[in-house]
Amino acid sequence: MKKKLKLITTILLSTTLIISGCSLDADKDTQTATEYVNDDVAAAEETTEEAAATDSSIVVIENLFEPLLEEISSSAESSTIVKEEPAEETAGEETAEEVDKVEMVFFGDSQFANGRSDGSSIADMIATRVPNSVVYNLGIGGSTASLEASTNLTTPDKVTSNCFVGMAYALAGEADRNTILADNHEVLNTMNSIVPSKVDYYFIEYGANDFFSNVRLDIDLHDPDQIHTYYGALKAGVEKLKAISPQATIFIVSPFYSIYKSPEGSYIGDSYIVSNGIGTLADYAKKSQNVAEDTQVIAIDTMFRTHTDLYLDTSDQYLMDGVHLTLKGRQIFGRVFAHYVNFHEHNEPYAYLETDFIKIAEYDTEEYYRYDEGMMKEYYPESWAKYIKGEFPLAQPSEEALSWDN
Repeated sequence: MKKKLKLITTILLSTTLIISGCSLDADKDTQTATEYVNDDVAAAEETTEEAAATDSSIVVIENLFEPLLEEISSSAESSTIVKEEPAEETAGEETAEEVDKVEMVFFGDSQFANGRSDGSSIADMIATRVPNSVVYNLGIGGSTASLEASTNLTTPDKVTSNCFVGMAYALAGEADRNTILADNHEVLNTMNSIVPSKVDYYFIEYGANDFFSNVRLDIDLHDPDQIHTYYGALKAGVEKLKAISPQATIFIVSPFYSIYKSPEGSYIGDSYIVSNGIGTLADYAKKSQNVAEDTQVIAIDTMFRTHTDLYLDTSDQYLMDGVHLTLKGRQIFGRVFAHYVNFHEHNEPYAYLETDFIKIAEYDTEEYYRYDEGMMKEYYPESWAKYIKGEFPLAQPSEEALSWDN
């Protein structure tokens, strides 16, 4: 892989995301759910975008019930979707031993950990769509970005938590990874296999457990322990990864859209309207985007329907318990996230990343997304010039398109 192009493509993607609106603006109002999934919800007070600007649209729940879910595999789920096959190598490619592998490391909670045991995790789904790639999945169920409020030991050599900050310190060799991962031997073995100087991409996904744990959103200038906050912890972890892997491209994935139910199963609300007293999960999602902007890395939205139709009316297909992704949900987001890497690797034009919006009812696990060639020629002329020459291995022009300029 051509490392010297990393900086150029990162700047290009960051700029185009902002221009096109693919990433959420920091000052964008939190949207409010207006569709309902059952009769009980339909009976709830109707909310609108105007109401979202007032406190009356927010439902504050103390000790919000968190669905408990052990790490799962696809065999434990009801879905029988066939796992995607790895992207095929193009003719004339070098042998696997000669190809420079695309190395991707995943930090996150159960959304990344789920499916690891049988190869159906989001990380594995991305690998099937990125040629010559290898993934290192460091996801741990129940983990937070922030250091637990119960400890004031915040220097790297004293941290023993498997939160994102602790994991970043451990990968950097500044914290004792054997202590931090004493209960996660598989993850420890994975971390021991990572050489930071060889990592090409980091995916970072936290927020739901910070929300359930009532973690403060913002740093306090008078508080020296800023890693006890969601913003401060994400920022500190990202900066550590940038220090040990300056060549890597970093993506911050927002917490996923969720709906909440009481222990008895009755609907409470969704990520836009249910607050832990500090903010809604949508507020945590916006804060993750703030961190991406402030650290100059790339934000990926999984809250505000930038790439998929995950919402109240489709949540039961994406989410098995209102919070955790189903197998099909992981497959869908794996396809979305793969576009980011394939754009950076020059496997696909930017149009594929910008225009692929997946509706779960229409999703086909065997489909490889193709953007309309006429639209690409008109709206993405620079990409078209490369596309028509066959410069994108995963996006080859049709015979019809090749005849257009003749």
